[in-house]
Amino acid sequence: MEHSPVTTNPLIIMLINMTVVFIVLVALIYLIKLIHFVDPTKEKPKPAQAEEEEPLVAVKSDSAPAPLPVVEEGITPEIIAAISAAIAAYGFSGQVKAVHILNHEGTPWRASAKFNNLQRK
Repeated sequence: MEHSPVTTNPLIIMLINMTVVFIVLVALIYLIKLIHFVDPTKEKPKPAQAEEEEPLVAVKSDSAPAPLPVVEEGITPEIIAAISAAIAAYGFSGQVKAVHILNHEGTPWRASAKFNNLQRK
């Protein structure tokens, strides 16, 4: 008794293989959904409690006056406001105590930029 292939048509073989692959993928999808449904490590929803939400705007406390920020000469209030807004947008909730502008005139990056600009001309 000899064993011979059922078909030699490549299109039918491709369709059979693709059908098997998609049936396995769909079975995996449902298996993953079942695992998410039965997941024992998932936190149970807690009963709704009247939680006190934090206000969306800053509330000034009456405990102690805030110390004045240290401002170097040459830094305008607009720059301080922009830096403070950027820090607040990043998520820092503390108070900015000092802002220092670094002198980047002598850095290697500045020298490299000048050198590259001279080469282009």
